[in-house]
Amino acid sequence: MNDSSSAAARRVLAPAQLNALARELLEGALGQVWIEGELGGVSRPASGHLYFALKDARAQVRCALFKPRSQWLNFRPVDGMQVLARGRVTLYEPRGEYQLIVEHLEEAGEGALRRAFEALKARLAAEGLFDAARKRALPPRIARIGLLSSPGGAAVHDVLTVLRRRFGLIEVDLLPVPVQGPQAAVEIARMLARADGSARYDVLLLTRGGGSLEDLAAFNDEALARAIAAARTPVVSAIGHEIDVSISDLVADLRAATPSAAAELLSPDGTDLRLRLHRLREQQDAAMRRRIERGWLRLDPLQHRLGVQQPMARLQRGAERLGALRHRLTRATAQKLAAVGARLAPQALRLSALHPRSRVQALLAANARLLADQRRAIVQRLAREAARLNALGRALNAVSPLATLERGYALVLDADGRSVRSAAALVADEVVRLRLADGERALRVLGVDPDAPPGVDPSGF
Repeated sequence: MNDSSSAAARRVLAPAQLNALARELLEGALGQVWIEGELGGVSRPASGHLYFALKDARAQVRCALFKPRSQWLNFRPVDGMQVLARGRVTLYEPRGEYQLIVEHLEEAGEGALRRAFEALKARLAAEGLFDAARKRALPPRIARIGLLSSPGGAAVHDVLTVLRRRFGLIEVDLLPVPVQGPQAAVEIARMLARADGSARYDVLLLTRGGGSLEDLAAFNDEALARAIAAARTPVVSAIGHEIDVSISDLVADLRAATPSAAAELLSPDGTDLRLRLHRLREQQDAAMRRRIERGWLRLDPLQHRLGVQQPMARLQRGAERLGALRHRLTRATAQKLAAVGARLAPQALRLSALHPRSRVQALLAANARLLADQRRAIVQRLAREAARLNALGRALNAVSPLATLERGYALVLDADGRSVRSAAALVADEVVRLRLADGERALRVLGVDPDAPPGVDPSGF
């Protein structure tokens, strides 16, 4: 065989082709793997991706944890830290280097929990607890949800916020349970059985926020997994973040990546419902318009027949005849009443003259005249008496001592209120009252002049 024929039999690959083939072989043969080792060369550039190496005493593997998953880490990776990683083996073709694309990273202290988790997962899967055929479908309409979670957790807030935003008519009962600790699994299983036995809920939602494998240990409990499988009410599990998968997630009738995603799965979109209602209303309106149009089509012949028979004209003629008859009846009745009234007029006059009412009216008129005469006589007498009293008042005022006082005179009264008519009647140190026109004053007699002539005021006042 010459050189040309030998060259034609050979398959010659370019470096890029070789690397692509190697990548396909690696990814197809290994798939996802778990690897435990020591962190080295940890770096986090501005892109947010995490690059590092996993090493032991004899070798190391280049690893990359991209930003969408690295942001959910609950610890800070540093050189020298023992970690447990899950990822898929691939090859970086430009440099021909194989590496591990990490999808989950945790501290190596969780290795025992991880192995226990995987063992329980395999055993329950073999029993068929994860089979889709065993799981119950959610009801088409969900009116009430039993929410099993910690009251103070962020998961409860996320679920309620999404439900209020999407469809606020769903009723939610918070069933408080611990989501972490040695008794958490027992308490969750007990509350789940109680809520399921009440037959009150359309769906039971089991949820909490993210955390380490140790934090999520309650949801990897075998007894809780069997309680979820035995429940008659559909159970939805939303444990941790999207990267967290628990035994409860696997055995539940439906698994949601996050608490918010669970709320979206369990609630209809209010906007979609409004659009559906709008479309249904439009369809109903169109159907009603078509029905009305068909009704008008059926009415057209009837209207034509009705126009031919002219029932309104017949009714109009009947009304005219009725009006004429009513006019004749009214005129005849008026004439009859007038004739009867003419015959009864003389008897009415006689009855009116003999009626007691006429006599009573005459007596009332005479009584009114008498009362008027008496009223005039009383008024005249009162006027005369008033004139006489006025004259007496003037005469009395003329002789009244008050009139004298008005002219500037004064009246002296002793202690008994009697008028003092003589100066001789006064004694020294006596208190007398002096009445003037505008009031009285009390005075004390300081002394008496026995030689003062009559009519002269004594000194000492």
